[in-house]
Amino acid sequence: MVESTNDVVRGWLAAGAPEVCLAVADEQSAGRGRLDRTWIAPPGAALLLSLGFRPSWLVPEQVWRLAATISLAMADAAEEVAGLPDRAIRLKWPNDLVAEVDGRVLKLAGVLGETDGLGGPDPQAVVGIGINAEWPADRFPRELVATMTSLREVSHGRPIDLALLLDGFLSRLEVRIESLRGGRFDVADWTERQLTTGRLVDLELPDGRREQRLALGVDARGGALVVEDPNEASGERAVHAAEIVHVRLAPGERVGV
Repeated sequence: MVESTNDVVRGWLAAGAPEVCLAVADEQSAGRGRLDRTWIAPPGAALLLSLGFRPSWLVPEQVWRLAATISLAMADAAEEVAGLPDRAIRLKWPNDLVAEVDGRVLKLAGVLGETDGLGGPDPQAVVGIGINAEWPADRFPRELVATMTSLREVSHGRPIDLALLLDGFLSRLEVRIESLRGGRFDVADWTERQLTTGRLVDLELPDGRREQRLALGVDARGGALVVEDPNEASGERAVHAAEIVHVRLAPGERVGV
């Protein structure tokens, strides 16, 4: 058990470790999510890992693509291990893995990216991901039971082998990272997996304000969420920093569409 795999990898990078470095934990006691939330799982219930990069081969404005690429690799691997159809696992902007069950958007995995020194001689990026895998619903935390799920649950009780999940993730990630190094980002997969497009979303902004907007899509160049905003001359606005706290069906939309 470690406190946080992100902290472990950050320490390795600070000590001079080359990219790519990887830390995997069976349990962590102080894992972090976005907006300073915690991410803690019991032993054996989730795959918890962090990867460290020295992304001098990416311009600072595109470093966000590392986290997106990691999410896509994990989604592919998770669908295979859990026996799920292609794109049964979706993304809740920017990169959380979710599944839609009976009209509810339930969280499978959280992703947290942290960077340092971007644009300088030694840029560093750490991306952590924790995916709920072999975690039965009767052991979900009471305060999260209405908003989370696991691969075990969405596959209707299929056993999830964490070692196979890790192997499948790493093999897919290697291919995707090499493509990213060559200037190729899988825009189509990242865009088409976005569950929020065309739906009403409740946004929590960095200053604590909340607003409801219609999500129009995503900006593949800057990674922003594009929302409808009648206050803008163009009728839309790019949101670069916010948390989607709720996803609702758009007017006229039916469950499962």
